Amino acid sequence: MSAFHFDSLVWHWPIAIYLFLAGVSAGAMFFAVLLKHACLKDQAYRSGFVQAACIVAPIAVLAGLGILVLDLTKPFEFWKILVFYNPTSVMSLGVVVLMIYQVFMYAWIAITFRKPIEDWCRPRFAFITKLSEKLATYEASVTGLLIIFSVALGAYTGFLLSAQPRFPMLNNPVLPLLFLASGLSSGAASALLGGVLLKGNPTGKEVQFIHKVEIPLILGEIFLVFTFFAGLILSGGQSKMAAFTAIGEGFWGWVFWFGIMGLGLSAPLAMNLFMTATSKRKFSYVAGTACLSLLGVILLRNFILYTGQMTVS
Repeated sequence: MSAFHFDSLVWHWPIAIYLFLAGVSAGAMFFAVLLKHACLKDQAYRSGFVQAACIVAPIAVLAGLGILVLDLTKPFEFWKILVFYNPTSVMSLGVVVLMIYQVFMYAWIAITFRKPIEDWCRPRFAFITKLSEKLATYEASVTGLLIIFSVALGAYTGFLLSAQPRFPMLNNPVLPLLFLASGLSSGAASALLGGVLLKGNPTGKEVQFIHKVEIPLILGEIFLVFTFFAGLILSGGQSKMAAFTAIGEGFWGWVFWFGIMGLGLSAPLAMNLFMTATSKRKFSYVAGTACLSLLGVILLRNFILYTGQMTVS
């Protein structure tokens, strides 16, 4: 049996990439909101890290939607999912969450970058300035709803897979929490990587704040991975077989232990602890740690997707 091709395979790598990109977008906006309200206030639009998050989030969610549409058997009929909503379909629910999330994402970006937008539009498009001023009066509501839908989107990436009763490893209540945590981690990493590439200060207060949040977040991910597999093993039967098939010997065992637990979680945790303890933050440290975190998340998505379909109940 190949690591990527086997009889029970329903979903393949495009779905893993879609889940990864949706999580990146949700996590990036989550951390952009945190940075603005915890560190930067009205000057958030000047931060390279907030700018990076607000660039990455829309691109990631649109790219993810594009991949999802192209992966459909009939991609030109995607519009039917939007028009003919099925409340019992996990896919329909996810598309609704994705669309509402985008409304509040763009609204929050417009509010946060209100000053440069208005400065540019005032002599050219006065009506946009008036709309911007009106939208800014709803900032608190937009921010709250964006946080809610960011979390909902991050968790949905796990619900989509967990609603598969024939696959005991995927049909796991811990999966939405695990994907939410890893999505937030990937969002933080994308904001950090993009921020330093946009000439953000690697020793700035934004990096220090994100690292303080990232440490417990990574520890939480490790705990959720342990809980995920402990539950499968203790359940016995096909669930236990699915767990040992996934993390045992072979290609996917190496991906899990070396790629996910080693490079994707342990190495970024160690680097975050080192940078926090020594206050030594350089471009290479911040960018390298962020890249490892992103690698770990995309490996986790593919690992769960493929190994989860190897064992059928």
